[in-house]
Amino acid sequence: MHVRSLSALECTKLLSAGRIGRLACVSEGRPYVVPIYFTYADHHLYAFSMPGKKIEWMRANPYVSVVAEEHGPGRDWKSVIIDGLYEELPRQDDRDHAWSLLSRHTDWWEPGALKPVAQPLSYHSDHVFYRVIIEEVSGREARESA
Repeated sequence: MHVRSLSALECTKLLSAGRIGRLACVSEGRPYVVPIYFTYADHHLYAFSMPGKKIEWMRANPYVSVVAEEHGPGRDWKSVIIDGLYEELPRQDDRDHAWSLLSRHTDWWEPGALKPVAQPLSYHSDHVFYRVIIEEVSGREARESA
């Protein structure tokens, strides 16, 4: 097995192609990891959720990490780890921008909530649109030896 670090461009490509990641947040020294559906744009990850534990925890401590992975044939894999800051999007134009980015992809509302009926979801619901401001990115890849 050959393992190597990914370049910044390779990390960006994986994030651009990825949709599901695992978000880690911390409150009072306790970690919490949950799957999220995201889209990558403008050096941010955009996502949304219903109010709950992860939103409460990120409001209290905005430092988060996200892992996005890609699995290849056999035991091949790539992973990217993002360290960044949670930023809620309360302004309507920011929420609409997040909606437009996320809704370009099938099943974009999973696992955040039930399927929305129509835009603008953000006008009438408790959904929380947010982004992760990326501060640091690193990635690795493993390939089976030929």
